[in-house]
Amino acid sequence: MANPEQGNQTFNTEFILLGFGDLPDLQLLLFLLFLVIYIATMAGNILIMVLVVTDQHLHTPMYFFLGNLSCLETCYSSTILPRVLSGLLTRNRTISFNGCITQYYFFASMLATECLLLSMMSYDRYLAICNPLHYAARMSDRSCLQLAGSSWIGGFLLCSITTLFISQLTFCGPNGINHFFCDFIPLVKLSCNDPHLMETLAFTVSFLFSLAPFLLTLMSYVCIIITILRIPSTTGRQKAFSTCSSHLIVVSIYYGTLLIVYMFPTTDILSDFKKVLSVVYTVLTPLVNPLIYSLRNKEVQEALRKACRKFMFGPC
Repeated sequence: MANPEQGNQTFNTEFILLGFGDLPDLQLLLFLLFLVIYIATMAGNILIMVLVVTDQHLHTPMYFFLGNLSCLETCYSSTILPRVLSGLLTRNRTISFNGCITQYYFFASMLATECLLLSMMSYDRYLAICNPLHYAARMSDRSCLQLAGSSWIGGFLLCSITTLFISQLTFCGPNGINHFFCDFIPLVKLSCNDPHLMETLAFTVSFLFSLAPFLLTLMSYVCIIITILRIPSTTGRQKAFSTCSSHLIVVSIYYGTLLIVYMFPTTDILSDFKKVLSVVYTVLTPLVNPLIYSLRNKEVQEALRKACRKFMFGPC
């Protein structure tokens, strides 16, 4: 809200997403690159969702969570990339205040949901490998729905609080957002209010939705690796390690970039570096998740082969 001393000031009703505007010679190349990434991301994640829904062999807790993740990545990418592509193609980077707040709300909500969902997925794998006798009882259909539902509801509810805070800020200075989408810290830096409260809130929210789920995920994989080391079969250990190591690498990169972007203080030196890191978790992660989590699995590959045969030759 504006205070009396600001009564004669003009308040911003729109922002300019500076994004990659400092690379004018690369605009067309960046447009083509992001367009290919967006198409591949949508195709890969939609394919996973279709396979999980239509193939009876994939109606298991693990693939239920993977289907949720693919749905989330589809919405996640569509919140960011279409606006980026439009700005690169038309050079019009203006976004209204309401449009900016709306983009931030959906982006932040899905970001928080993904952090929670990844921790639920690691818990599922922990039970499957470390407590296989209790797996069926603990991961019933009802339990899976509750875990996935709590991730979605929790992410959207908590981010409603930060969105409400941002909507109450006063923007009376420069309107250029040094980012390619509307994010929390760049918006707070543009406000005329005291940013310390908002930065504290950003740190708290980042802790709850980044660091805490990452620690839970890390603990789950540590327990999984300890269990794998006890497997007497060398082939079994190699197979389990191959799957878990790729998952752990992706999760570590995802959470690591989030923690650096949101929990480290933003200085002029780190500003551009954080923008590059943001590309990792907003653009690249949704692209590679279907490959790492699903398309490498034999069950998904078999379901894909069956779907292709059915499409080409019809039902047998």
